[in-house]
Amino acid sequence: MSASSPLLEISHVSKAYALDHSLSDMLARKPRARLQALRNVSLTIKPGEILGVVGESGCGKSTLGRCIVGLDKPDQGSFAWQGGGFDADRHARARQIQMVFQDPYASLNPRMTLGAMLDEVLKVHGMTADAAARSRRIDELLLMVGLTPALRERLPHAISGGQRQRISIARALAVEPRLLIADEPVSALDASVQAQIINLLADLRAKLGIAILFIAHDLNVVRHISDRIAVMYLGEIVEIAETESLFAEPRHPYTRGLLAAIPMPDPRIRTQAPGIEGEVPDPLAPPAGCGFSTRCPFVLPACRAEHPELIPEGSEHTVRCLNAAASTEFDFTHRT
Repeated sequence: MSASSPLLEISHVSKAYALDHSLSDMLARKPRARLQALRNVSLTIKPGEILGVVGESGCGKSTLGRCIVGLDKPDQGSFAWQGGGFDADRHARARQIQMVFQDPYASLNPRMTLGAMLDEVLKVHGMTADAAARSRRIDELLLMVGLTPALRERLPHAISGGQRQRISIARALAVEPRLLIADEPVSALDASVQAQIINLLADLRAKLGIAILFIAHDLNVVRHISDRIAVMYLGEIVEIAETESLFAEPRHPYTRGLLAAIPMPDPRIRTQAPGIEGEVPDPLAPPAGCGFSTRCPFVLPACRAEHPELIPEGSEHTVRCLNAAASTEFDFTHRT
């Protein structure tokens, strides 16, 4: 595979969840409502890159990560791994793709020591049959994520939240994956600890050459770590661009609204861009046209009837908008 070839290519992936069916609905023979979490999502992840995924809660970010790693099965769409078919065997997929979850305490077994958790991963995936070799590998993994091997006999409750997340990262790296799905890995941590985990992930990418899909809602965090950013809204991608291009020249009104909402420490600095008003539409009954048409300050009549496709706005910039030219009215590089 050449350096320019995608590590993972996602094509037209959709996922819906059936909601609970009440007794009255069943007696009335009403069909079970389905919430469309992903809508025709397509993107690529390059070898060794960090791709940020941002958007409001409920936009489908975590569902996308779960479908990639194999925890959820998409209703339609396909995945191509290194230009070939995506292995349906979850065990084989886990050797290539691992996930770090949002809550490091909930994702760790509270009755297992840190060393036992790492040892279990190495045994299950057949990394080595030799106990002494596994022990050495556990020490290597702990040092790799900035922890001392002396902690291996601790239980999760006996270490801090930041240390628990480091253990989650070490567990994911134990099988030497090519892609790491980081699902809001710092949102449950203190600000100072967040910076440490972000820097750790960046260092691991540099040392191991691992690709990372970094899911978050904090644009400042995503900007710091990502090479490219995909913006999601109501289950679909509305804009993808290289990080600095997205911040300097956002093309979708939703992206511009997210950037306008970033708090600025200097009260003299203001942006002229309009913020996002209103509520996210009911995902059970999305708008007929553009999903953002009910909140967009630049909405056109066609936006309410025609669903836009992702349109190239440059070599590495695509946007899903019929009125993307409106972005030229605002300067996001120099806020005054």
